[in-house]
Amino acid sequence: MMLTYVSPGHSGQIARISGKDEVRKHLSGLGFVAGATVTVISQMSGNMILNVKDSRVAIDQGMARRIFIKEGTEV
Repeated sequence: MMLTYVSPGHSGQIARISGKDEVRKHLSGLGFVAGATVTVISQMSGNMILNVKDSRVAIDQGMARRIFIKEGTEV
């Protein structure tokens, strides 16, 4: 399931990151790696504020569409 479908306050474990190598490296540098837990703090106009590896990160909807979480890991 794409990260964009996760509601604020819910979490999931990252299954994979799609996109070109440059995009995956950028997201990896921000802490978005397979197996990491990501929590949606807020979502407004397609932009998302996320908590990943004890850091808050803001990304746009285009980047969020490249992050897939495992279904059934929402809390």
